[in-house]
Amino acid sequence: MARTAVQLYTLRGIDDPLPAVLESVAETSLDGVEFAHRVAGADTNEVLATLEGTGLEVAAAHVGLDALEDDYGETTALYDELGAEDLVVPWLDPPHFESEAAVAEIAERLNDVAGRLADDGFTLHYHNHDQEFVDCGGHSAMDELLERTDGSIGFELDLGWANAGGADPVALLDRYGERISHVHFADADAASASPTELGEGDLDLEACAEAARSAGVEWYIYEHDEPADPHESLSYGAETLDPFR
Repeated sequence: MARTAVQLYTLRGIDDPLPAVLESVAETSLDGVEFAHRVAGADTNEVLATLEGTGLEVAAAHVGLDALEDDYGETTALYDELGAEDLVVPWLDPPHFESEAAVAEIAERLNDVAGRLADDGFTLHYHNHDQEFVDCGGHSAMDELLERTDGSIGFELDLGWANAGGADPVALLDRYGERISHVHFADADAASASPTELGEGDLDLEACAEAARSAGVEWYIYEHDEPADPHESLSYGAETLDPFR
């Protein structure tokens, strides 16, 4: 059975210290959290104590590629202490996907970092938005990136952004399932590329959940980039994911 988590970027609007935010997550049925940038400024000991006290698991952590390249030792030391073995590059700017040459260059950087991380017990993943699904020599730049990156690099598929980018999330799960252990259950209005609550946009949630189950995805991670009320969004996300475990 898949485990469920929330990407803590969803809860960035909550002013409480991170341990208090984690306690709010623990009040839901979610099994874990995926860290974002805020964890770097939190008291690590307090975060660890809260994780232990609540039983929340660490699904993964979003970490910028620049941090992994420029501050490798400090960055990996933090996530090693936090028990985050899966590190996810959450964003690359659109120019990286404008041509095959651009994709080849960024793929080389990802491969280099992934090799270092593997030696230290981490797994690197890449998380899409919509800019990766532009045409790139007859296929998408996302296809090009996955072809050029080492097969050990995971693909954290964001269902809502892939759909907004014109891709078929179900087909992506079917094609790349062996590289997908973490999926973002997020939704968006495809026409405006605006985030919505899960199930309220253009995503075929039922079909995606079935495909994720067939692919053996380990973590179903709820995210809403722009929630009107993060506390309500947290509860809603947990309840919406529950039937799909």
